[in-house]
Amino acid sequence: MTTEKTPILINPVGAGAPETAAVVTDEPSGRTARGGDRTFWSQLRASMAMFSNPKSATGLVILGVFAIVAVSAPLIAPDDPNAQNLDATLQPPSFQHLLGTTHIGQDVFSQLVYGTRGVLVVGFLATIMATVVAIAVGVTAGYLRGWKSESLSALSNVFLVIPGLPLMIIVASQFQDPPLWVVAAVLGFTGWAWGARVLRAQTMSLRNRDFIQAARANGEPLHRIILVEMLPNLMAIIASSFVGTMTAAVLGLTTLAFIGVIPVSNLNWGTILFWAQQNNAFPDYWWWYVPAGLCIALLGVALSLINFGIDEYVNPRLRSAGERARAMKKKGMNPTAAVTQVRTGSGAPDGAGGS
Repeated sequence: MTTEKTPILINPVGAGAPETAAVVTDEPSGRTARGGDRTFWSQLRASMAMFSNPKSATGLVILGVFAIVAVSAPLIAPDDPNAQNLDATLQPPSFQHLLGTTHIGQDVFSQLVYGTRGVLVVGFLATIMATVVAIAVGVTAGYLRGWKSESLSALSNVFLVIPGLPLMIIVASQFQDPPLWVVAAVLGFTGWAWGARVLRAQTMSLRNRDFIQAARANGEPLHRIILVEMLPNLMAIIASSFVGTMTAAVLGLTTLAFIGVIPVSNLNWGTILFWAQQNNAFPDYWWWYVPAGLCIALLGVALSLINFGIDEYVNPRLRSAGERARAMKKKGMNPTAAVTQVRTGSGAPDGAGGS
């Protein structure tokens, strides 16, 4: 049963001004004009539309494949990555060893599969730590005013200039065999400042918007303003910061492993390259170092595609340009053509250029 809505005429403001009608409803004021509740989850679902971009979707698929490989490493790897077979040393790829063997007969494919687990574990742990700190510091610094905001901003500036590599070397020297979470903690500890700076600037822009002021005037508590009103509008920035931090964490881990800072017992793609370099695998034994290098490059491409998709979603100019290019491709036109293409009656695009 629906409730009838009675229009109420409002007196005109001035001479000659038309009368306006306001409709009185029994709906709560928290509902939007479209009839849906303005909740954290509804806004979160709307903000997740950034991943519907073809670039982001492709990057997520590649990242998902790596995640499946990491989780299913015992099922995918044919051999123990540390098992030695001195009768099959430096063997090229074959049906028995898909990516060949090392100088002591270890299966390179098994090492690559198990190394994926180490890379993703450290990458995700470091990125989650850095993102949580960046959100806490950045949003708080952007919402507050005065000396509190300036103090948190100064703290971010200090961490921006802390070098991660020397700090990791110092920390690793204190452990005989530093666990992965220690490596991830150091990478996350030195990787949150950039995201905090970006979130602070965006939060300072949001805090003066009308819907934030309205929520504050309605007496909404601070935690609800931040969680329900602000964070969904910051999801694109947070996602972009997450991707960028993970890229830096993966590259930092593989670099530290390649130069021998991380013990070789922590198997990852960087340790594979370390042993290949130590045993003069370059350039003759390509199957030892090329697959690990390609995996690092492919993971970087996946994260870059996700970042490009998020950037296209956030930037209206990039989003409209991408939609226009995809529409032209569907019509058989070349969006990168130097001349304007005109569709003829037969449906084939013709170039409209001349000398």
